[in-house]
Formats: sequence, structure tokens, C-alpha cells
Amino acid sequence: MTMVKAQDSAGDLIAGRYRLLEVVLREEGRACWHGEDTAFGRPVVLTWSRVAEHRREGAREPAADRILRTAAILGPACPGQVAAVLDVVEEPGFVWTVTERPPGAPLTELLGRGPVDHVLAARIGLGVLDVLTAAQHEGVHHGELGPSQVWADEHGAVTVTGFGITAAADATRVTSPSYASPEQARGEGGAPAADLWALGAMMYALVEGRPAVQDRGQMDATLRAVDRLPVRPPVSAGPLAPAVQGLLRWNPVERVPEAVVREALTRILRQNFDETTPPEPLPGFPDPGGDFRDGGTDEGRTGHARGGRLARRPVLLGGALGVTVVAVAVLAAVGGLQGGDNTSASGSAPSRAASPTPSAAPTAPGGGTPTASSAPSASPSPSPSPTAGATVPAGFSLYRAPQGFAVALPRAWKPLETQSSDDLAYRVTFGASGDPRTLAVTYSTQLGADPVAVWSALEPSLRAVSTGYERLGDIQPVTYRGRKGADMEWYSVSQGEQVRTFGRGFLIGDHRGFSLRWTTPADDWDTTANQKALSVFLKSFQPTAK
Repeated sequence: MTMVKAQDSAGDLIAGRYRLLEVVLREEGRACWHGEDTAFGRPVVLTWSRVAEHRREGAREPAADRILRTAAILGPACPGQVAAVLDVVEEPGFVWTVTERPPGAPLTELLGRGPVDHVLAARIGLGVLDVLTAAQHEGVHHGELGPSQVWADEHGAVTVTGFGITAAADATRVTSPSYASPEQARGEGGAPAADLWALGAMMYALVEGRPAVQDRGQMDATLRAVDRLPVRPPVSAGPLAPAVQGLLRWNPVERVPEAVVREALTRILRQNFDETTPPEPLPGFPDPGGDFRDGGTDEGRTGHARGGRLARRPVLLGGALGVTVVAVAVLAAVGGLQGGDNTSASGSAPSRAASPTPSAAPTAPGGGTPTASSAPSASPSPSPSPTAGATVPAGFSLYRAPQGFAVALPRAWKPLETQSSDDLAYRVTFGASGDPRTLAVTYSTQLGADPVAVWSALEPSLRAVSTGYERLGDIQPVTYRGRKGADMEWYSVSQGEQVRTFGRGFLIGDHRGFSLRWTTPADDWDTTANQKALSVFLKSFQPTAK
């Protein structure tokens, strides 16, 4: 934390290190700049903000400490969806917050181009809601939420900034007064209900092309308008209107709860997915490209973008973002491993056919596809069920998921994201902060009978939406724990970095099945640690629900 004077001219240095390059926005209580960290030559965003005073006596934590502490909490809780805070420069009454440059631009820029359709507004709204919900679970509220604190890329993927500026739930609002809730306008605080109001106000502005309450030019005048003037019903929100109006209820007690909003937004995106999905795909296997984010890149698969930044949630086909419902259905059966070599019922990890590693599966006697009797490991018999007391390798611990499966994970790994749908499908993505690898476990209730045929039919869509897509070897049938499955492997590019994905899907009957998908940076694929982790996943995974 460095004490400096506020500066607002291009070329100026903040704390002798961060150069202001171009102003992104200016608003009441807040200014945002593109900048450069001259010490490392990296792009950053510098945000000047007023700081709300803490109302509770004896709890006057310095703003810089509060912002950094909040960032440390939200990094693991909202991987990739909250801007990483690099530094905080404090002066009485205001702070400069230095963050990584989020993808895209703040919503203020999008709003300057006019109204957007209700589907894009729902995508952005759901992304923001994800962040608010995860933060609330950690006991954190935002309190200053508005379009300048939400950045979106061209696909609607969001990154939220500005956490920690507000010192307490009852603190006075100091920025973006047009998006203050009525209770905040009266000086009563009100988070987290105030954050839900701000979410509704942002979606209103997106579809209507104007804020629900116009800025009056002065903070006090705008806040009075928020508290006293009724909000006109939106006319361009379409099916989004009930959610928006439910969030913009004057009495915070009457605002619709988070779960209801989530269901409404998910329904809109699901309907859009159904309308834009080609009619030919086989039952139970929506386009696997729909599981990726950022136009089909594998960021959702890597779990991290460049610089160790954790990736955000997956997206739907046709650019529809991060809808938990459809993304879950996509990969339950398509967990196929990278093309090339099969693996046996023992669950040993396969390797790339063109350059086999020591863990490569051998050819079955007489050639052909390996089967359960041709396991590549020294001990060909299947591993004991993890629920029956299997030995967990050193460095791993057994995770028993409440959804109905068990798997051994590297220590310190935990669920990064859990998605579910009303047809009982779900997806759980595991990882750890600072680790660029992820494991996704998906369960689906609507699968076709032939995983290989499904992959073959849907690969063109995967190729179309994945940057740098390259399949490795053939899509292979496998037998896994006595069940029919398929393996597929491919390369793709996520934010300039090549990643490699190995997935295995298998059926368990009644159109139900699981997939395991393992994604790492391509350059790290053949490391001993990565090959061991994949082998442990496949050997230890076990459905536990009936």
C-alpha cells in the first residue's frame, strides 16, 4: 500500500510504477484507466474510487487492506470471474485499485452502443449472478455494483471488479448512483438485496438502452430520484421482463430471490439454445462446442487462462454463455479421451498415438483395440471401488461427491464450480488455485446408445467453435468398468495457449452416463505428474448413487 496524490492525466505514474494510458470511463465517484505496470511491462487497469466510510465504530480497516483481503477470498470462490487485484494505492477518501485487464470492456461501453437483445442481457446477468452468489457464500457483498464494475467480452462472458470498496453492508453508496437501490439511496445500505437491485438495473439498461433511473449529474439528486421515482416497466425485455421487474421492487423484502432469478435466466438461455441448435444431433449429446467459453475456445476446459488466471464457466452453442443446464447435458457422455489409444477397464491413462508415453496402452493380443483383459498397467485387475476402502495414492485424497460419485483428487483440490439442471443432470469441475489443470465430472440422463457415433456426428460443430482445434487419432470405443464408452482427445487454443483435452464418456444404463474430462496445458501433458493424475482419476472414479 502506497500513499499518493490522485492523478488523472495520461502519462502520469501512480505510485511511481503504474502508467496511466487511456481513460476508459469517468462517472460519479469513479474513473477507470487502461494502464501499464512499468515494472513488468504488463497491461493493467487502474480504477480510482471514492471509499465509503465504515459505520461500525472500532472496525475501521484500511481500504487497501480490505480490498486485498476481499480479493484473496473471492479469487478461489469465483475463479476467473473476479478481476485479480495486483495492488492498491490508498489516499484518505479514495483508492487506486490495480487489476489485471479483464477481457472485453466495461458494460458502460456496451450501453453506449444502444440496446442489446434479451438473450445477451440474460447471459451477462447470469454471469454476474454467479459471482454475487459465490461471494455471498463467502460472506462478501459488493455494494457498489454498476455497469462500470462489470466487464464483458464479445460473447457476454463477464468479469466483476470493485469488491471491497464498500466497507460494510450499511455503508453509504459512493459510486454509480443510478444503480443504487432505494435503501442505499436513503443511506441505509442494504446489501446483498442492494446487489440484486443493481443486477436488475443493469439488465434493464441493457435491453432498454437507458438506465432505469437517469443520472441527475450530482450524487444527491440522483439518489433522491432512485428513492422517489417509480421505475417504468421495460418495453424491450421480452421474457426477461419478469426477472427484471422482480429485482427492481422498491421494498427489498419483496425482491425475487437469487434462485428464482437464476431459474428465469437459465430458462431464457435454454430456450435460445434449443432454437439455435441444429435439429440433427443424436439424443442426449448436444453439441460439445457448446460447453466452451469465448466462442468455443477451451478456456472452460483448462480452468486457467494465461498468467495463471482461473477460467470462467463454460458457454452454450451459438454464443450463449455459461448456462448450467445445457452445458451439463453436453458432456455427460462425451467424456471421451483423446483419440488414439484405448484404455482398459483398469482405468489406466492412454497416451497420444503418434508419440506414446510409458503409460500408453499396449495392443491387444493379435492386434486391435485393447480390452479389459489387456490392461497396460502392471496389475491388470480393476482397482477396488473407492467406496470400498481403496488405497488412495500419496498426494491424493478421496472426494465423495454428494451428487453420487467418488474420485481421488490431488490434495488441496476442490470443486470450482457445480452446475445442475432440472432433468437431474449435473457437472462438477475440480481444480485448485494456481493449478492450470482441471477435471470435469459430468452426469447426464439423456444419452444416446453409441458414444462413438455421437462424437463423429458432432465433431464438425466442435471444430467450428474451437480455436485451433485438432483431434488426435481416432474416436475410439472403450470398455470402462464393464460399460460401453468412447474416448477422444484434441488440441485447441485458449487465449493464445495450446491446451490438450482428454475425455472419457461411459454409459450406465437407462440413457444415463458419466464423463471424465482432463485438461492441461499442452506442453505439460506428458509430465509424470499429469499422467499419474489421469491414471488415478480413471482408476478411482466410481458412481455411488443407485
